[in-house]
Amino acid sequence: MVDSLKDNNHVGVILTGGEPTLYEDLPKLIKYCIKKKMFPRIITNGQRIADRVYLKTLLDAGLKQLNLSVYSYRDNVQAKTSGNKNSLKNIKQALEHLKKDATKMSININIAISKYNADHLSKTVTWLTKDYDFLRHFVFNNLDPLMNRASENPDVVPRLNDFELELHQALKILQKHKKTFRVERVPLCYLTDFEHVTTETRKIVKNEDRTVYYLDKRGERTQKSWRNKKSACCRHCFLDKICAGLHTSGTYYDEKELYPVFVDPQKIINKILSTEK
Repeated sequence: MVDSLKDNNHVGVILTGGEPTLYEDLPKLIKYCIKKKMFPRIITNGQRIADRVYLKTLLDAGLKQLNLSVYSYRDNVQAKTSGNKNSLKNIKQALEHLKKDATKMSININIAISKYNADHLSKTVTWLTKDYDFLRHFVFNNLDPLMNRASENPDVVPRLNDFELELHQALKILQKHKKTFRVERVPLCYLTDFEHVTTETRKIVKNEDRTVYYLDKRGERTQKSWRNKKSACCRHCFLDKICAGLHTSGTYYDEKELYPVFVDPQKIINKILSTEK
């Protein structure tokens, strides 16, 4: 799979899951990616890298970028969302280890937005920026309800207005601390002042695609379209052409939450094209 990506002119690979650290040959795979000059990074729940010895095997293999998934600064919310009562304790231990290796690798944070953490995103970000200043980049993912655990627990899916103000406040805090950040699966009408940071809009503006290898019957898939279902009101929105719309609209999310905005799309496009990351 790595060879195929290389042959198709890709320059990097994200090793995710599930949980990639459960794959026993992960260090070997990281080494192979580097040998092929395919920059590797992993997205992990942080449980196994709480073990300093295991983390060192990934560093020794050449891992230079790691995204750590965090749900909440609240122990009970982190435990409920992850299904692991020791999750936050292990994440804190992992962060202490990573603090020592901050000069050797880039450590980023992934936060999946759910019904459980929607009301305190800014406090989670405040904790992370205060206690772990070495963290460089943050990614907020509005929950994908098609993921297995989410589809089995539909009460975890948030409404857009559950997190709108908290997400905006969290992004302002990150901006103040000069961190970089991205947001995924959030329509532009819920990202006032931060429309240029959405992954899907950036892909639309830059006309980029993404290839994913699934380790099941889906196999290789290349995503070229980033547009989801829109509401009737979207036809009147100035940002319609650069907005991806609402993921799983009409099934888990209500398109009635969408509304048109009347701001200049060119200013957003210019911001996107003027930034490289």
